[in-house]
Amino acid sequence: MSIKNWGIFAFVAGYHVLLIALVPAYLPHFSWASVIFFAVTWAISVFSITAGYHRLFSHNTYKAKPVYEWGCLLSSSLAVEASALQWSHDHRIHHSHVDTDKDPYSIKKGFWYAHMWWMFTYDEPIDERLVKDLMKNPRVMFQHRHYILMTAFVNLAVFGLGCLFMHPVAALFASVARLFAIHHCTWFINSLCHVWGARTYAKELSAVDNAILAIFTFGEGYHNYHHTMANDYRNGVRWYHFDPTKWLIWLSSKLGLVSDLRWVNDVKLRQILVKKDKSLLMDRIRQELDETSKELQHRLEHLSESFESKAAALMAKLKEMRNATEERRKLLEIEVRQLKHELHAMWKSWISLTEFMSSRYELGHAH
Repeated sequence: MSIKNWGIFAFVAGYHVLLIALVPAYLPHFSWASVIFFAVTWAISVFSITAGYHRLFSHNTYKAKPVYEWGCLLSSSLAVEASALQWSHDHRIHHSHVDTDKDPYSIKKGFWYAHMWWMFTYDEPIDERLVKDLMKNPRVMFQHRHYILMTAFVNLAVFGLGCLFMHPVAALFASVARLFAIHHCTWFINSLCHVWGARTYAKELSAVDNAILAIFTFGEGYHNYHHTMANDYRNGVRWYHFDPTKWLIWLSSKLGLVSDLRWVNDVKLRQILVKKDKSLLMDRIRQELDETSKELQHRLEHLSESFESKAAALMAKLKEMRNATEERRKLLEIEVRQLKHELHAMWKSWISLTEFMSSRYELGHAH
């Protein structure tokens, strides 16, 4: 595809060349201050994209006070990834049309296209219908209208601050290295996280969970879960998942800076996954006419219905517990424990069945 956005191409190519050219000039002025300067500004820029652009503005997974939004919008200048309005618009299209021709950075068009080439060729105008909520946000619109000026001011101010503690060449190298790191970390979500990893929750999607990339993107690497549950403020949902972005959002909620965090509990999550797995497998198995396929279809339907019934019963008991008397609550706790035990056993059976069927019908493993 031919280049349409020559300005973006020149900027990206230019700082890559500049970074290489600065190496010999930087080495004589190396200092740990420059390393710290790089690390701190890089971390701030990552959080501005993950917590701000992605989970707040693109997906509305929580609400934030103006001071928090300003923090995200100003610090995003260090990332230089377009305005929140433009970024969110393109990302919403990605989720609505993932893996299709309408996907701005579809992996189907190739690894390098999804990684960075799309930025040089994609020039669709903003569809106001997709970002009505953001266009009503005065802070987002102020940043959008004055993006270049804000970006230049913040970067020059931060660079000037760095020069107080290190040689200007070291500060410049650290600043350009920050751009290189934040950009490729972001771009790998669009490329590598649609190629290398596990389809833990939705095997029909190209998006994958990549724990290694999650380390460098502050939790964004759990991309299969995100595409399955985009309205969850968490990407890493297990206790051992490295997702500093969700910790930042949670901590901010305790400080009163954000509220209304949206998340999917384990029971609801598994209900959704059972429905998705069943739909995908049933579509495939209906094409098979042998007796084994018919038996598997029967087991799939029976187990999914049983799981849904038990899950609904558990949710009803948990709801009843909220207003129950102390005596009634003790009885309900026993019933809830039993239902959770039964659901856990059924979930393990569901995993075994769907993994077997996925292998049999060449769909890949769901979990």
